Amino acid sequence: MKARESAPLDVETIREDFPILQREFDGEQVVYLDNAATTHTPDPVVDAIAHYYRHTNANVHRGLHHLSQEASIAYEDAHDKLAEFVGASGGREEMVFTKNTTESENLVAYAWGLNELGPGDEIVLTEMEHHASLVTWQQIGKKTGADVKYIRVDEDGRLDMDHAKEIITDDTEMVSVLHVSNTLGTVNPVGDLADIAHDHGSLIFVDGAQAVPNQPVDVEAIDADFYAFSGHKMLGPTGIGGLYGKKHLLEEMEPFNYGGMMIEKVTYEESSWHDLPWKFEAGTPVIAQGIALAEAVDYLEDLGMENIQRHEEQLAAYAQDRLTEFDDIEIYGPPVGEERAGLVAFNLDSVHAHDLASILNDFAVATRAGDHCTQPLHDKLGVAASARASFYVYNTREEIDRLIDGIDAARELFA
Repeated sequence: MKARESAPLDVETIREDFPILQREFDGEQVVYLDNAATTHTPDPVVDAIAHYYRHTNANVHRGLHHLSQEASIAYEDAHDKLAEFVGASGGREEMVFTKNTTESENLVAYAWGLNELGPGDEIVLTEMEHHASLVTWQQIGKKTGADVKYIRVDEDGRLDMDHAKEIITDDTEMVSVLHVSNTLGTVNPVGDLADIAHDHGSLIFVDGAQAVPNQPVDVEAIDADFYAFSGHKMLGPTGIGGLYGKKHLLEEMEPFNYGGMMIEKVTYEESSWHDLPWKFEAGTPVIAQGIALAEAVDYLEDLGMENIQRHEEQLAAYAQDRLTEFDDIEIYGPPVGEERAGLVAFNLDSVHAHDLASILNDFAVATRAGDHCTQPLHDKLGVAASARASFYVYNTREEIDRLIDGIDAARELFA
């Protein structure tokens, strides 16, 4: 795996911001390798949440008093911070706060898809899609009569780009694709897919849940029409995500939710909508979470996204190297030596992934086991489930060695 030129992370100092990593179970210090599901939250982010509730805690855009104005400014600035973080030059007007990536997918699917799709139209996904994308667009296809097609994944876990060029046609209205696979670790060529989609007059939605936390992202360089991510996968709190959308598209779309906050004028007969992004943020929004997510971005930027990416790539390469020492372990995704994100999904012969995860838990090693919200992909792989170890800024090689020790114990137990 090719390492990028960047400074190494001071992991020991970083770990001091995460007291949860000092927890012990049966005398063993926890090893947390489930970061693709949720990352932990550093003290500065927790402090930002507590500070809001202790010192501000007022609703936004609704009061003339000092506390409301203070909350409004911080919440609006958070939109600008997140827009800048992903390369959106339009600022807050192109950054909608949602609950998570899944809600962002649903917002676009309902606010755009229900109005724009119909029989004869096509939606193109990939065989590695997370259920957040696959199920959402599958159901929108059923509601509108649009056909759903899938770009093939080859035996090494990469997208078949020749197949992509075949099935993205002038009938394609939306291409929805993962930037990074949460099961295979594959980093997809989303910029190339955007070019293909746009050549056929299609839009492209990029699921960046596994990319924004782990590598530099520039939505304008990709030329994504929509790009979504989740706060809890990037050191932020749960319950908040972001949706980037090109301004002209967001302006043309109808709201997904209705109620207070998102309106401009209401009569008994008609309503008109607030400016972007507020027309998509009905009701009292995720104020504390948004402010804390901006703090998480500050934390990530202080570390440097290039440094984070390099650290994760090195850990993933080391984990692959250790796992390939054994003939009874099958690794899924691009092979050792190729670029991939900081996670490794695998299976140990004759040991179900759930059993393996349970044994690893006895060693205080937290991993993931299951289909990782990619059931169709696991069907394609011919396995019911897989184990997954995923890494972040606070993980070390020594923790991967603990993972290997736990796998050795499982091997002996099931021998």
